[in-house]
Amino acid sequence: MLNFVYFDVGGVVIKDFSKTNKWNELQDELGITSEKKPQFEKFWKDHEKERCIGGDVEELVPLLNKELRLSIPNTYSLLDGFVKRFEQNTSLWPAIERIKQSCRVGLLTNMYPRMLPEIIKRNLLPPVEWDIIVDSSIEKCQKPEPKIFEIAEYKARVRGNKILFVENSEKHIEAAKKRNWHTFLYNPADTHKSNEALYTLFRSLR
Repeated sequence: MLNFVYFDVGGVVIKDFSKTNKWNELQDELGITSEKKPQFEKFWKDHEKERCIGGDVEELVPLLNKELRLSIPNTYSLLDGFVKRFEQNTSLWPAIERIKQSCRVGLLTNMYPRMLPEIIKRNLLPPVEWDIIVDSSIEKCQKPEPKIFEIAEYKARVRGNKILFVENSEKHIEAAKKRNWHTFLYNPADTHKSNEALYTLFRSLR
C-alpha cells in the first residue's frame, strides 16, 4: 500500500519546455543563431548540472556573451527567461487533489536556485499543501543520483516500495526503480490521457 506520492515539477506539475518549441524560443531571445546552436547546446550541457545543485543561472549570462560572442544585456534575467515560459498544468490538479485525500504528496525536482520560489510566486503550482519538497538546488544533489532518492525517502519517512514517483524523464524513472519505487512515466504531450492513467495506477496501488 502506498504511503507517499512524489511529483516532478517541470513537465508534470507544470508545463515547462518538455515537448514544446520553447527551448528554441529562448535561444532566439538570447540571440543564438543557427550557426551557434551546436556551440550553445554544448555550453548548456557542460554547465547545467552545476546549476541544479546551487550555481546561480544568472552567472551564465556573461559567460555566454564571452564564449559565444553574444550581446545579452547585463540586465537580462535568464531565470525569468525560463519561468515566464512555464504554464500551469490545470488538467492534473483534480488528480492531485483526489490523491491528496488519502495519501501524502510531495515534490521531487531538479531546480535552479530561486526557480521554485519564483514558480510559486507566479501561482503556477496547483493549490495544494505539499507535505514534502525535495529541491535539488537546496539538497546539492539531483536526479538521477541515488542520494536525492535516499533524501526523499528519509524526509517522507517511508521505504521505497511505499512511494509512487510521477516523472516525465525515463532516466529518472529508472533511477527510482532501483530504489524499489513505484513509478509512472508522465507524458506532457498528452496530459489528459496521462492524468487518467495515473489515477488508475494510484487506485490499484492503494
